[in-house]
Amino acid sequence: MASLIKLCFFFLLFIQATLLLSPLVHSDREANEDDVLQGINSYRRSLSLPALIKHDKADCLAGEIADDINDQPCSSRTNGANISPASVSTDLPSLPSNLIKCKIDVNSTVDGVIMPVCVPKAVATLVLTNYTSSPHYAKFLNDSRFTGVGVGTEDDWTVVVLATSTRTGSFANASLFGFEGFHSSLLGFLHVVAYFSWLK
Repeated sequence: MASLIKLCFFFLLFIQATLLLSPLVHSDREANEDDVLQGINSYRRSLSLPALIKHDKADCLAGEIADDINDQPCSSRTNGANISPASVSTDLPSLPSNLIKCKIDVNSTVDGVIMPVCVPKAVATLVLTNYTSSPHYAKFLNDSRFTGVGVGTEDDWTVVVLATSTRTGSFANASLFGFEGFHSSLLGFLHVVAYFSWLK
């Protein structure tokens, strides 16, 4: 009986510790994402560009993609590799379902950009350096057409999604018939995917 009471006591302690620590992990991730966003906006201000505004749909998509690719090792790619239409199915096979999860109309993503970066432990300063120093990514951050941003992190991966204020880059809500002919529109959303960058 005493051992059963001890077991119950340790189980309750474990549950309490889990409940207490999980918000800390979540807030660390959010803090890291906020640091990356603040760094990107500081970089844009230094170029006299307006700050990017957090965009709920782009944020949802960034989070979903980060979650999907988090098990890929940083060393599995080369820096600045271009994602060609032929390789999208292997690099981001869940992108169509992620757009549906985030209720994004595929036609509103044509001018958007997805920029994943892998840095061990997702250290915000190194992640930011990858975005601002990579010519592939800096050209998008330097572009005043982009007004909205979403940031997602998971383990070593950080994903930044840029949106425009135009109809073709606003990541607008999917309408009731927004996904009719989704596969025939697949080429439209391939423009969303820009480059992958990995820190060696």
